[in-house]
Amino acid sequence: MDANAARPAASSRGPLDGLLVVDLSRILAGPYCTMTLGDLGARIVKIEEPGQGDDTRTWGPPFWAGTSTYYLAVNRNKESVTLDLKHDAARAALWKLIARADVLVENFRPGTLERLGFGFDACRDRNPRLVYASISGYGVTGPEASRAGYDLIAQGEGGVMSLTGEPDGTPMKAGVSQADVVAGMWALSGILAALVARERTGRGQRVDASLLDGQLGLLTYLASNHWGTGEPPERLGNRHPNLTPYGTFPCADGWITIGAGNDALFAKLCAALDAPALAARPEFATNPSRLAHRDALEAALAARTRMLTADDALARLRAAGVPGGGVRTVPEALAAPQTLAREMVVELAHPSIPGFRVVGTPVKLSDTPGRPRTAPPALGEHTERVLAELGYDAEAVARLREAGAI
Repeated sequence: MDANAARPAASSRGPLDGLLVVDLSRILAGPYCTMTLGDLGARIVKIEEPGQGDDTRTWGPPFWAGTSTYYLAVNRNKESVTLDLKHDAARAALWKLIARADVLVENFRPGTLERLGFGFDACRDRNPRLVYASISGYGVTGPEASRAGYDLIAQGEGGVMSLTGEPDGTPMKAGVSQADVVAGMWALSGILAALVARERTGRGQRVDASLLDGQLGLLTYLASNHWGTGEPPERLGNRHPNLTPYGTFPCADGWITIGAGNDALFAKLCAALDAPALAARPEFATNPSRLAHRDALEAALAARTRMLTADDALARLRAAGVPGGGVRTVPEALAAPQTLAREMVVELAHPSIPGFRVVGTPVKLSDTPGRPRTAPPALGEHTERVLAELGYDAEAVARLREAGAI
């Protein structure tokens, strides 16, 4: 029997279809989380301040057809509703929405929503099934809970920046805002876990994710290295503290990466580079001995790779089964055949940007796949429609608009 015959056809709706998410987040960590929930099928209603909206709507240049490319990057699959929460009428509308919601995501500084009346306890009282996700710089508990947090600060205080960069250079942040994205992913994981728990208990709960905790979570074996030796991990550039060869190597026309994770792969690497004698040298026989003689080993390998073009070197590595890759620019990475085959670049219809594209959904599900569906909304684009669903007629909406509540 064909193994695929019994498999149900892939649904056009994602696995979270039917869930309503109230998105009170802005900038990157929260919007990345809610964007991914939207990719997975949830309905995302993004609440924004009238006339201003998400801070990133003005972050630029660059702008794409007059819209900030930063905002466009993480706000697809959402509906924009403008509410001025300083107005009682706007707060009343938000309460109507929260009463229907499955998930609320916010990334204000801890205490801000409590002062506005929308803290976790108040929301749980109104909707006991609500999963309430807070994303902050330092978490909602602890002596630094009230501090504001940014990606750069978290990379520095979470230890990651001390590990990034050349040994004799300055500490460096990553080239992407990984602390924000990591926090958003952890919030997403917590939300999904809380939704599963709700199936058993019938109750929602608070999800507490922070930029700092996410960075500490990345330390993994580096924290263990420290505890096992009593020494702080060193900044090694592209080197690995526990493994060699594992890093970047020069070619005649560029750079490649090589990762030989065991003795057998190291021997195959040496053979592929026409240097089998390297694998036979006693100082390179095992990973501990290679680490002890790292400089000499990497110099010998670099002498071989410099004689080859990057394409030639990578062809040799692939033929030998040795992990390696090119060092691509962002345009090269986005245009790579594997990128396109995995639907990691997706074109969406946009009212003012022909050929509008977004980065695709990184997780692939066989039966209920998620996907980008709609372009990021204009500020307040869906206000009247959502309010109508909440029971506001045209006259009531007009009064809210006249009062400046929406």
